[in-house]
Amino acid sequence: MTGNGLGGRYWRLWSASAVSNLADGIVKIALPLVALDFTTSPVLIAGVAAAFSLPWLLFALPAGALIDRLDRRRVMLTANALRAALFGALATAAALDAGSIWLLYLVAFGVGSAETVYDTAAQSILPQVVARDLLPRANGRLHAVELAANQFVGPPLAGFLVTLGAAVALAGPAGLWLIAVAALLLVPGRYQVDRETASTLRADIAEGLRFLLRHRLLRTLAAMVGASNFLSNAMFAVLVLYAVGPESAMGLTAPGYGALLTTVAAGIVLGSLVAARIERRLGRARALGASVVAFAAVAGSPAVTSNAYILGVVFFVGGILLAAWNVITVSLRQRITPDRLLGRVNSGYRLLAWGSMPLGALTGGLLAEAFGLRTVFAVTGLLSLTLLLGMLRVTDPAIEAAERASQPHEHRR
Repeated sequence: MTGNGLGGRYWRLWSASAVSNLADGIVKIALPLVALDFTTSPVLIAGVAAAFSLPWLLFALPAGALIDRLDRRRVMLTANALRAALFGALATAAALDAGSIWLLYLVAFGVGSAETVYDTAAQSILPQVVARDLLPRANGRLHAVELAANQFVGPPLAGFLVTLGAAVALAGPAGLWLIAVAALLLVPGRYQVDRETASTLRADIAEGLRFLLRHRLLRTLAAMVGASNFLSNAMFAVLVLYAVGPESAMGLTAPGYGALLTTVAAGIVLGSLVAARIERRLGRARALGASVVAFAAVAGSPAVTSNAYILGVVFFVGGILLAAWNVITVSLRQRITPDRLLGRVNSGYRLLAWGSMPLGALTGGLLAEAFGLRTVFAVTGLLSLTLLLGMLRVTDPAIEAAERASQPHEHRR
């Protein structure tokens, strides 16, 4: 073991995740900017993002089942190698002036499919790399570097690379994914969970969903995550209309709006680093309850004030507690889910989280169109508080009982 006890394998995995998420951060900005070379149609431009996110709805459950069958490190290696190959081919096409919007769609769908597999495997492999009592610390540091690379470093780097040319902007992520492959190759060990009996892929998916839906604590947390993502996307989908422009309530410029959103990200990075400390100080149930209140404040605060400084403070503090929620619940899920089911349970969570996002955004837009922007913020803030009802089941005794019940099923490494 090295450093703070997380070990060399963890830090190599951490490095691979940092580089992979830096590539992701470049991609989400570079792809739409490159698409402008082929079309100015808002629908066609939006189609790039749709093609990128669609695999989460189509393949999340099968991906989880495959991850529980295969060596998780090798799955991550293959996914990153595929992403590097796809973007390398796209960069070559751009250099030869052979690109098109349809080729962007194809590559975006392929990269999104690989991301579905990679992200699920990355979350599922962690309990095989560090001891379960170290999971909050390990998840906190991993979440912090992923967010920093994806939201702080990646987007501005993408803007710089695009000024150098489409081929350069597309080759950058390909090179970063290859570096991540090299880091993963340095992670020793076998990460395939032993299977007791043979079964079909459909049966594996059904087994994972049954475990998730029959486990009272996990089922409650999953429902809370789906609801919170629905509400947050309803709120953030229309926040730009409230914030930007001389006739908006806040009157911010585009850079000012970016700075406002950065306060949330900054809070999440800090919260990821101190989540284990928050958990020790408050206890898990209280920390999760505080996170729900913080989320309600973030969603509802624009209904009562248009002061950017006040909202920035609320968003920053909210980000800290939202990160604590993520670290605590992910660590808990990794502790109480048997290793052989972890990929499928994680993919079920991801399906619920991503599936509710477009529905929430659409609802926010329709609600704003009918009743105004402040109504959206007031409704999402108030509905967010109803998530506290879930805390009647998410108690410290319930968490501890779930952990005790899972102990005979753990595969220790």
